[in-house]
Parts: sequence; structure tokens; C-alpha cells
Amino acid sequence: MKRKETLLNTTGMDLDRDFDEIGDEHVGTSPETPLRNDAFEMDDEIKMELIEKHFKEIMHILGLDLEDDSLKGTPRRVAKMYIKEVFSGLDPKNMPVPKLFENKYKYNQMLVEKDITFYSHCEHHFVPIVGKAHVAYISNGHVIGLSKINRMVQYFAKRPQVQERLTMQIGNAFKEILGTDDVAVIVDAHHMCVSSRGIQDVNSSTVTSYYGGKFEKDEQTRNELMRYIAMDHKVGL
Repeated sequence: MKRKETLLNTTGMDLDRDFDEIGDEHVGTSPETPLRNDAFEMDDEIKMELIEKHFKEIMHILGLDLEDDSLKGTPRRVAKMYIKEVFSGLDPKNMPVPKLFENKYKYNQMLVEKDITFYSHCEHHFVPIVGKAHVAYISNGHVIGLSKINRMVQYFAKRPQVQERLTMQIGNAFKEILGTDDVAVIVDAHHMCVSSRGIQDVNSSTVTSYYGGKFEKDEQTRNELMRYIAMDHKVGL
């Protein structure tokens, strides 16, 4: 309490309130994921050991019995999940290696990879974001394997995120990889920080978009993309 009173006296602001508002109002601070310069100097195994140690302390503070068979392995499982799975997109070494192919068949219309399911985490509360991404581009002489589009979305999603940043990171990555401005990304997602806490609205979703090149300048191109996304893609097997 003394620390907070000191901050109130020196700044004239209630920092606890301000920090809460940043999270609840979905504020992002940077188009790039905020990382320290030494973020990847530590070995993954050491990171997992430290996370395990600190998460065990969190569970202890919450009053959980860490001797219980169901709980004793939880700190290690959480540590492994953070490093190897849900936050693996923080480490550049995990970025998919995109393989481009010459567009020999001269396909010059848009390609749309739609309904790419992803799981991310809100950087304000570390609770899940679940959504779908739609990625489109018009070839500038090269094409990319379809699975790499999905993998690239997953890479940027697997980190603490803000949806606006996620959308921009995906769009900018494909713009650079494909060597064309003609890239579009639309993301539609549900945020657990909205549905499971705070306002507790379980029905709303958040939609963000990135339009480059023809998608930004040409309304007809954007409308074509929206028609493709809206299409019912039932496939007979």
C-alpha cells in the first residue's frame, strides 16, 4: 500500500486503475511484440525450470496442495506448454521457412486461404484468444505452399498478442515473403478476457483487417474477397 501511495503522490495518477484500463480497453503499445534485447539468450530448458519454479509458487500462494497427485505435475506442464507450445511464436527460430514457387501457370487472380483456426493469448490477462484468419494475395510472379500460409498464421498467434498487432504482423510478413503489396488479412476472434471475465460478454467477436496494394485501393477487389470469405465451402467427399 505504501508503494501505491507514493506513486499517487508523485504522479497524481492511480497507476493500478490506469493499468487495468489499458487491459480492459484493449490497448496495444507497439506494432512489434515487446521483447527485451536478451529475450533469447537463455536456453529453453532453463526457462522451463524457472517458469516451473515460479508457477509452483503461484499455486502455493493460491492455497493449492502441491502434494496432490493431480496438481504436483502442473507447474512443469505449464512451463513446457508456455515454451514449447502456446508461446513458441516468440522465438524467431520457430518461424516457418517459407518456400516459394514460380507461378508457371500464370495464375493472376487472388488466392484466398480462409477459416484458418488459431489460438492465441491476450497479452493483458494471458487468457485465450480463439479465432479464424483469412489470408489473400495476388501473385507477383511467385506462389507459396498453402500449408505455409496456415503455419505463418499460427507462428504469429503463438505469443502474447493484441489482435490488431497480430493482423498487421501476418500481413507484413506475407507482403515481405511474397514480394507484393497485394496482400489482405482479416481476423475474426473471440477474446476470453471479454467473455470469461470483466464484462463477460460471450457473444461478441472482434474483427480486424489488413489491406495492401489492390486490396486497399480497389473496392471491387475487396468486395470479391468478402464474397469468397462468405461462401459456404461444403465439399463432398
